[in-house]
Amino acid sequence: MSEQELTDFLILRSLDEPITEDELEDAAAQSGDVLQELRAEGNEIRWIESEIMTNEDGEITGTFCQYRAEEKEIIHEHADRAGLPATRVDRRGEPLEGE
Repeated sequence: MSEQELTDFLILRSLDEPITEDELEDAAAQSGDVLQELRAEGNEIRWIESEIMTNEDGEITGTFCQYRAEEKEIIHEHADRAGLPATRVDRRGEPLEGE
């Protein structure tokens, strides 16, 4: 499957409790390791970008992530193996333009 044939997914990762920058970096490293494992097993999955959500105190409360994958199930498999929440996973629609 070529990169153009992959589907863009948006993942909301809501956290029950805020985490630190160090914990976020550890989660990103674990995510990267699992991405490599999944690709080695023949699955097509790519991390595109993540937006960090914070509360009024600047604590990290979650992320919005964009991935490309063959199917939604691989997104869930990645989250399960990496120990990450996948509160909601949906296909990415057409973005709206800002001002």
